Amino acid sequence: MRVEDTAAFIRENTAIESPALLPELRFHLASEITPLWEASEEILAERGLPPPFWAFAWAGGQALARYILDHPETVAGKRVLDFASGSGLSAIAAAKAGAAHVLANEIDPFACEAIRLNAALNGVGPNGVGPNGGALDIAERDLVGERDPAWDVVIAGDVCYEKQPAARFMSWLHALAGDGKLVLMGDPLRTYLPREGLERVIAYSVKTTREIEDSDLRNAVVWKVRPE
Repeated sequence: MRVEDTAAFIRENTAIESPALLPELRFHLASEITPLWEASEEILAERGLPPPFWAFAWAGGQALARYILDHPETVAGKRVLDFASGSGLSAIAAAKAGAAHVLANEIDPFACEAIRLNAALNGVGPNGVGPNGGALDIAERDLVGERDPAWDVVIAGDVCYEKQPAARFMSWLHALAGDGKLVLMGDPLRTYLPREGLERVIAYSVKTTREIEDSDLRNAVVWKVRPE
């Protein structure tokens, strides 16, 4: 699917809304009024489309973005990597909070296009200038294993859904923390979140829906990843 077709698909199948914890930001999201809300993975597969993880404001990402907006000193003037950025919640929050540069990372081209559209909605990049002079750019590739010295802060929301990927991601995030980077995760105690090597920073109650979660309210925690 061409980039322009991807953008059109996102616009046609989402509504512009503010997530529960982020009333000051707007995103293209799936909701009860949009076709993606009830589309099954089988239907999407028939159309050659990946699961639209980018179309939902997951609890961990909301918590991480809220923390960054409320504590801008976490990222202000720093170079930030937002791993598995999804819809760009945390990346856009970091740009708004004054990061010198934000790199939003995704492997799904639909997610990358959603980040571009959401960044434009909120007045930041990509390849543009944020409110404090920092650009927001997108890396569409698997960055796991890379240890770029340019990154000062690494953030990741809702990455512990599946056992093997979670183990791979966490090993890398611990290594980055060992390199001296500030590594923050947003996660509401999902099944494969490790119980060691993390320091609880703050928790938020996030209103959600049983369409995408197993509860109407999640206790989403921001964690600091410690070196191994």
